Parts: sequence; C-alpha cells; structure tokens
Amino acid sequence: MTTLDTAVRAKRSLPARVAARLGGGAMRVFLVAVGLLWLTPTVGLLLSSLRDKTDIASSGWWKVFSHPAQLTTESYSNLFHNDTVMRSLLTTALITVPATVLVILIGALAGYAFAWLDFPGRDWWFMLVVGLLVVPVQVALIPVAKLFNALGIFESTPGVVLFHTAFGLPFAVFLLRNFFAEIPRELLEAARLDGAGELRLFTRVVLPLGGPAIASLGIFQFLWVWNDMLIALIFADSGHPPITVALQQQVRQFGDNVDVLASGAFLSMVVPLAVFFAFQRQFVSGVMAGAVK
Repeated sequence: MTTLDTAVRAKRSLPARVAARLGGGAMRVFLVAVGLLWLTPTVGLLLSSLRDKTDIASSGWWKVFSHPAQLTTESYSNLFHNDTVMRSLLTTALITVPATVLVILIGALAGYAFAWLDFPGRDWWFMLVVGLLVVPVQVALIPVAKLFNALGIFESTPGVVLFHTAFGLPFAVFLLRNFFAEIPRELLEAARLDGAGELRLFTRVVLPLGGPAIASLGIFQFLWVWNDMLIALIFADSGHPPITVALQQQVRQFGDNVDVLASGAFLSMVVPLAVFFAFQRQFVSGVMAGAVK
C-alpha cells in the first residue's frame, strides 16, 4: 500500500469506512431483511383476508402456517356481494383515472411551454407555480367548499376530480418542465426545420422522450388520489363514497364484519401496488432526471 493510499484512507470518516466494509454481502442481506419486514403487514393483511372472521377474532394471522385449513375465499365472495364496497371501488376509479389523466395532460402542456416557449413573464409564472407546492391542502378546504357549493358540484365526483387535479398540477408542472428542459435544443430545432409545428413537436418528440417523467408523475398522482381520505370525506358524494370512506363507514356501522374489511382493504391496496410495480423502472429514472435540473 502506497503512502497516498494510506493518506486517503486516513481522511475517510468512520461512517465511510464502515459503509465500505459492509457494502458487500452483509449489506445485501440487511436490505433483503428490511424488505421482508416492510412486506410483513401486507402479507398479514392478505392472510387475514383469507380467514374466517371467527379465526381472525380468536388468533393472529400467522396461525395459518400451522393451520392452513383456515384459508378460505369466503370473505372475497362476501366482498363481491357487498354493493357498498363494490360501488365504492367503481367511484374510486372514476375519480382516480380522470384526475391522473388531466394532471398528466395539462402538466405536460404547461411543462413544455415553460421549458421551450418564450412568453412574457415566463420565469415569474414558473416561480409562482413552484411556490404553490408549499400550499397545504387544508388551507383550501373551506374556500374551495364554498366555491364548489356555489357552482353546484359540492359532494360530487367532478368536484373531487377538480380538487385533485388543481392540487396535483404544481408538482406536475415542476417535474415535467425540468425533464423537458433537458431535451437537446438541436433535436427540437431539427424537427422544426423538417416542418413540425409546436403541436406536432410536442406529440411526436417531447412526449415520447418524456415517458419516464410522465410515468413517475402518473404513479405519484394515482397513489395520492386512490389513497386519499380527507378530500373524499369532504367533497365526495356521501351516498357513493370512494373506497377509503366506504371502509371507514363499514367499521363504524358494522364492527363485526372484519372479514369484509380485511378483503376490501387488501383489494384497495393491490391496485396501487400493481400500478407502482408496473412502472417502477420509469418511476426511478423519471424522478432522478426531473430533480437535477
């Protein structure tokens, strides 16, 4: 070992030396253990949803490993015959899908405009959009409720969609503008020389290149809207609530139907998990690219 190597090792901090020594197999084993620990509640909820409510009340979900005969699909059969829960899943989809699509569409158009179009006050407008990121949702609940009541969309699905769209746009514009700004200018100029207008340039060049950022934005928005309960409690139709509110109402009204609650909670959790794992590669690359500009 040379004198230079010794000096470099001496300058390294203790945490850096520990991390270097544990960066091999031991660290991988630790990360796997953390991952399994993180998945334990999900596995517990799945096994609970496959047990009878009597078994759930008498013992923990881990008992299925010693008594596999407890597993049954009766709770899911009861769930699919529960009109309230099934209607709430449809309501959740009717809220989540439009709120996600609108945020992606409007955010992409605004992000492209802020990145590549010159108009008066562009930087000031973008600073205003970024400033809206720090506005908490709770501040707008009462003013928006009064506005929606005046417009006649309070306690309606369109009202919930509009609320989620409005509060999802600042982050969408920020993320997509930073991603679109990294596209080489030469590529856009070449498309313009070939006769492409702004709309064709946006749809044929910018959107395909922005796939990772759009996918990550879609995941963020989808998870936020699907799992939301605060906005749904206030603005959604109380007769046709989303799944989060419906499960909460089931707990209040029918405290003994834990089998339906477990299966309903797991079913509501599977959808966003499936969306995340389907787009996880684009999610990571999109977030990293959009955060460094």
